[in-house]
Amino acid sequence: MPSPDDRRTGAREAGPAGAGAAPSDVTPAVAVREVTHRYGRGADAVTALGPLSLDIPAGEFLVLVGPSGSGKSTLLRLIAGFEHASSGEVTVHGRTPEPGRQAGVVFQQPRLFPWRTVGENIALALRYAGVPRAERPARVEELLERVGLAGTARRRTWQISGGQQQRVAIARALAGGKDLLLLDEPFAALDALTRERLQEDLRTVSSRTGITSVFVTHSVDEAVFLGTRAVVLSAGPGTVALDVPIPLPRTGSEDPDGLRGLPEYAALRAEIGAAVRDAAR
Repeated sequence: MPSPDDRRTGAREAGPAGAGAAPSDVTPAVAVREVTHRYGRGADAVTALGPLSLDIPAGEFLVLVGPSGSGKSTLLRLIAGFEHASSGEVTVHGRTPEPGRQAGVVFQQPRLFPWRTVGENIALALRYAGVPRAERPARVEELLERVGLAGTARRRTWQISGGQQQRVAIARALAGGKDLLLLDEPFAALDALTRERLQEDLRTVSSRTGITSVFVTHSVDEAVFLGTRAVVLSAGPGTVALDVPIPLPRTGSEDPDGLRGLPEYAALRAEIGAAVRDAAR
């Protein structure tokens, strides 16, 4: 088994040094095997990612952090099935990912249908998930309550704030009943106070549901607050520069300011921040 120091440096027993793959008797929720991804062809081709290997166990909240151009969003799209790796393999529960099949996805913008109500946006996702019509109203209310928006089902999307719209997007992603949630900088466009509130909400939802999550961010503080594990990607082409567990309490009930005040929190933030700065060089 790898030692804690091995985990922090990304040097693991399986795969190339620094790749971040870990041996396990249990099939991971997501497996990335020797993946490289390029955009363009011939002399104009640009390698955005890899070679990179990574295992994401079920129930983990993995945060991908790194400088711009490190391939964070590219890796997320590969896991979602929106793109296919130039070489190597990505699997979700042992299968090649297909868009909309294995994962709910939340983007930087909510991408809601403005001609539908809040509840109708979520009900549409439930319909595609095969939930019977008679069950949808109750499920809509349940999902809205889960993201802190109880009682808003009849409101139009333009009648709620940007932060509330992003909560609806998260509820919609959860509506499909997938056990994998992929989030690509969903709070980046929000003001600081709204962003912190949504971080707290997402942390609570994650701890209650046990869903596997992969979250892309540029923020070191966000990575430490949300994740159970952080992977820092190097400047492009992205490879694993740091792979570190975040063993902070996750009951969803602790005071956020108190959590951020823990010495362990400060130490992790310093370690991950240093790795991001080194990666940017």
